[in-house]
Amino acid sequence: MKRQARKNGISLLLIFTLLVFTVLLAALGIAALAVGLMIRAGVISSYSDLSSSYSAILVYMFLISLIAGTALAFALSNIPLKPVNRIIRAMNRLAGGDFNVRLRIKKPFSNLSAVVELADSFNKMAEELEHTEMLRSDFINNFSHEFKTPIVSIAGFAKLLRHGKLTQEEKEQYIGVIEEESLRLADMATNMLSLSKVENQSLLSDVKTYNLSEQLRGCVLLLESKWEKKQLELEVEFDEYEIEACEELLKQAWINLIDNAVKFSPEKGKMSIVISESDGTITVKISNTGSSIAPENLKKVFGKFYQEDESHASKGNGIGLAVVQKVVSLHGGSVEALSGGNVTSFVVTLPKYRKTRAK
Repeated sequence: MKRQARKNGISLLLIFTLLVFTVLLAALGIAALAVGLMIRAGVISSYSDLSSSYSAILVYMFLISLIAGTALAFALSNIPLKPVNRIIRAMNRLAGGDFNVRLRIKKPFSNLSAVVELADSFNKMAEELEHTEMLRSDFINNFSHEFKTPIVSIAGFAKLLRHGKLTQEEKEQYIGVIEEESLRLADMATNMLSLSKVENQSLLSDVKTYNLSEQLRGCVLLLESKWEKKQLELEVEFDEYEIEACEELLKQAWINLIDNAVKFSPEKGKMSIVISESDGTITVKISNTGSSIAPENLKKVFGKFYQEDESHASKGNGIGLAVVQKVVSLHGGSVEALSGGNVTSFVVTLPKYRKTRAK
């Protein structure tokens, strides 16, 4: 790749060098021809001594070369600079917010690999910006929707409670809804803060070696009220494993994955956690029974605010998995979603030790 880029750079340099050399030769040729005609016409021979004739020749050649060179450079520069001007215009459109702009290089410049590579790089940049703009727009729309829904619910049930004339059972039901929606907002705000934190983080801090198995057990206990409410069957028996990582960030990732598994498990469903170690890596697999995720949506689930249920009727808000992916990425690992046969699994693979640790 680097060799090809170097070759393209050299070819561009040669093209412009050849252009300058051509203009220089042409200017000198024109100047020599003009001086020759002036000598034949007797303009220069009118000087009395030889040194004056040489001086006149040099002066005329300099002036004619300057004028001719400037004119030729101005005329010929439009040829090699035509694709450059096209790129500049396209960049200005891109800067103005037109992300649909694309470069189409025509012949003879389409035969130059350097120009073609430049156009391809620009088109890729434009595509990425267009994709980013779409994600930004979707993010804002979904963010607004996700926050508005529980707020409207809280306000609606609060009004009902305020007007009174409700049975005790209705009051408890409405208070329960308000509590649940408030917790939903709190979870969403927590995940948003976590996502903002890890997205702006490029290096891990507070890395230490600790008991990963104990951490996962603790995360399961933290969510005990949720999985007990659904009467889930748990399989969380595993051996003891250690890992060198940021304990705080990984804890957030495990809580999000376990919470996600509980949310999408049916009543009296099943959730399991399996840990394995191989070739210096540790794999954690968190699975739950329930509806399968469509194959084409498996990679999309890690997008911000993505929900397979486009009606937003599900309990998830689509932020937690984005946090998980970023945290795992910061640790140099990978996370994959698998689904089929009414079982969904998230498989996290992490290096057991940091690369800087002496083996």
